[in-house]
Amino acid sequence: MAELHPFDPLTPAEIQNTVAVLKAQFPDVPLRFKVIEILEPTKSDVIPFIEAERLGKPLPAYPTRLTFSYFHRMDTGIFHKAVLNPSGGKVISMKQLPGTIQGPIDVDEMIAIEKFCLQHPAVLAEIEKMKLPSGYSVCTDPWIYGTDDENESRRLIQCYMYVVDRDHPECNHYSIPATFSPVFDAVKLELVRMDYLPPGNTFEGVPTSPWKPVKAVQYAHALMDEPVRTDLKPYIVQQPEGPSFTVSNNNLIQWQKWRFRIGFNYRDGLVIYNVTYAGRNVFYRLSMCEMTVPYGDPRAPYHRKQAFDVGDVGLGVTANQLALGCDCLGHIKYFDGYRTDSKGNPVHLKNVICLHEQDGGLLHKHTNYRSGIATVARNRQLVVQMIATVANYEYIFAWIFDQAAGIDFEVRATGILSTIPMDTEDGQTSEWGPNIAPGVVGSYHQHLFSLRIDPAIDGFKNTVIYEDSVPSKPDPVKNNWGNSYVTEDTIIKEAGAYDTNVPLHRTYKIRNDSVINKLTHKPVSYKIMTCPSQMLLMAPDSYNTKRAGFATKPVWVTKYQDGELYAAGEFTNQSKKGTGVEVWTERKDHVENEDLVFWHTFGLTHNPRPEDFPVMPVERIMVSMKPNGFFEKSPALDVPQSVQSANKSTLYNGANGKITTDTASCCYPTPLPNGSHA
Repeated sequence: MAELHPFDPLTPAEIQNTVAVLKAQFPDVPLRFKVIEILEPTKSDVIPFIEAERLGKPLPAYPTRLTFSYFHRMDTGIFHKAVLNPSGGKVISMKQLPGTIQGPIDVDEMIAIEKFCLQHPAVLAEIEKMKLPSGYSVCTDPWIYGTDDENESRRLIQCYMYVVDRDHPECNHYSIPATFSPVFDAVKLELVRMDYLPPGNTFEGVPTSPWKPVKAVQYAHALMDEPVRTDLKPYIVQQPEGPSFTVSNNNLIQWQKWRFRIGFNYRDGLVIYNVTYAGRNVFYRLSMCEMTVPYGDPRAPYHRKQAFDVGDVGLGVTANQLALGCDCLGHIKYFDGYRTDSKGNPVHLKNVICLHEQDGGLLHKHTNYRSGIATVARNRQLVVQMIATVANYEYIFAWIFDQAAGIDFEVRATGILSTIPMDTEDGQTSEWGPNIAPGVVGSYHQHLFSLRIDPAIDGFKNTVIYEDSVPSKPDPVKNNWGNSYVTEDTIIKEAGAYDTNVPLHRTYKIRNDSVINKLTHKPVSYKIMTCPSQMLLMAPDSYNTKRAGFATKPVWVTKYQDGELYAAGEFTNQSKKGTGVEVWTERKDHVENEDLVFWHTFGLTHNPRPEDFPVMPVERIMVSMKPNGFFEKSPALDVPQSVQSANKSTLYNGANGKITTDTASCCYPTPLPNGSHA
């Protein structure tokens, strides 16, 4: 264990040692484990270690790896948080958490609630009232309860019910939502009440009545009425000489001039650590740290639908097992992870992260119109990808590294809409979402993500500025023709929330004021190409907004403090208010030339379409990080020329289907007419 790197993910031995230490602290007391995870290493302890690695110097002592655990005493129900040294067998700290705090949902709990719900007499009675035809059944999606009562402290789960019209593992139950929804106390396993859903535009729920048969809209090929296309020929990505990346010490990635480590935990899932380019520090830690998905239907119980998929459950817990030829193409390296079950046993999460290269189109090209000779290089990219399934939705998260020292963070949303029932026989429609299938409404909702960027631009003390492009004032000398515009820089000196501004083409930059570019005479920097998005639409005094303050502003800047990793705070399940960036910025810390964190909120306002059902084509959004005065010229000039002898593309020869390969260079000398200009 002493040989583990500070950024290595949790191991089975660390889980087992942590459980052993905690059980020794509570002899003869049954414990229920919610989380066991690596405690993020203290930054001040890690920096000397990773700097010695970067500079090739003798390594100091490995920083001590600590774990933390959220767990319940089953005799008293008290919720605890402990920090431990698993290799040393010591408890570092132990505290009892307030009764108002609800820990995240765990897999065992979700399975138990689902089973309990479907066996409960009150639920069976509602199913009986539906008078389903033979062969039909009912299933449930347990949902985080949300919040609408300041005094509610029970651990509640809302179960949305659906009709299953056949026995098939891919049957689309979301196509037939039922009209009743039980609420359970997850600790006592008791029914709290039965909610009835409004079937039309009314606010009142209607008691369960016999089900009106509706044919499900299926997405699985085996269940669809439509034939599958047969005119799609194979597309094969091959790398006969293997990949251009190397993986060493389990999680150290080296590709082109990039060097970084892959991390994984139950909550963020994929984390990128210690990013350097050509031996220069760029970022200390990168993660997608939180998201909130509030729904816009004001009727009970939909008003409480607001998922925090990172804090409520965990992206690592819900990460997919990826498969060759399906989720990633080419020469793939997979990474595994571990989580803990409720008894404290390690659970192996296989192939949860994939690493591969892809062709990203052209990197750069120029044709000299006088000679017709072109210089062209293709943009090879390195992709680190994870996919999380959170009940109905899938989120595809990809960090994309390119050969020009840029990094893109791409989010793709797909999966199935969270549906609600609607009596559409009489042509009814809803104010809060469109009809997307017979008897089904797709509610308006938002997906708002928080990207946490812990920079290290040529060092660990940085400054954030924003640059606006503004028209120059009329001036008979300086702007006689009215065509001048200039840039104006604003230094962010105090922690706070800041806006994007499309009319001013506002660009945020993270720079190192102590390192000056010899060409520009300005500090070296990376610019963060933010994704301008609509922020949270809920009222300022709503629980939705109080719980997700991070989603009210697109940019937050805080001074770094250990433990401040999640934009909505440590605990989001049934929270009443956020305890994250909106609280940390109230300290008004000085953030100029400091160890700081840049948080970016971005996302989708999803007003569904029928074309989003029964399975949604991906919605894609991206944030980019690009060098800005970090170099003195393009860092991609040394990328080899793109040539046909290496690429081996083939010619299309029409209907005869004959495939031919031309071994000539990619760029033919075909001069353009004299005087032609771009």
